[in-house]
Amino acid sequence: MTLITGDNRIKRPGELPALVLAYVGDAVFELLVREHLVAAGLVRVERLHDETVKFVQAAAQARTLRALEGTLTEEEQAVVRRGRNAKSSHTPRSAGVLEYRHSTALESLVGYLYLKGDAARLNAILAAALKTGEESP
Repeated sequence: MTLITGDNRIKRPGELPALVLAYVGDAVFELLVREHLVAAGLVRVERLHDETVKFVQAAAQARTLRALEGTLTEEEQAVVRRGRNAKSSHTPRSAGVLEYRHSTALESLVGYLYLKGDAARLNAILAAALKTGEESP
């Protein structure tokens, strides 16, 4: 099994369906948040889970996307638009439809940037998510 290297990136991530990008982005975003929290010194699993949920729930991701408005490139805006408009068979339980679509849009963007190999931009988005999460009630 090969671990992640620059050689095994998806050649054209923009051609993948938006929900595939969101699927990958969901996992990547949660992993980045978890890594940040562990690096910040959280070591109790229950607390890690509670803190992670604050950032990865649909409402928090929708707030992060709103905070990023005006900073996205045209390419990123196109990915976000595709993610927001993607039709999912999943019905949100703890979020409204609009929040859920914005959450999916952010996850699509994260998945796209991850598969593209744009670590710098991913870090900028994580920083915005962390800042938004700390400012929210």
